[in-house]
Amino acid sequence: MVVNGKSSTVEASTLSELLEKLEIKAQSVAIEINGEIPRRESWDSFKVNPSDRIEIIKFVGGG
Repeated sequence: MVVNGKSSTVEASTLSELLEKLEIKAQSVAIEINGEIPRRESWDSFKVNPSDRIEIIKFVGGG
C-alpha cells in the first residue's frame, strides 16, 4: 500500500490497526483512502488492501 505518498510494508487488516501499527493517535487525524473519506466510526471494520493509496492528515494546533 501507499501511505502519504510512500510505499509501505506495514501489514494491517483495518484502518484502526494501520494507525495503531504506525503509532498514530486516531483522534488527531483524518484519513482518505483511494480518494474517499471513510467515516471515523467505520475505521475498526474498514478493510485495507495492499493496493490501497492512503493519505493520513494530522491535525496541528496553533495560533
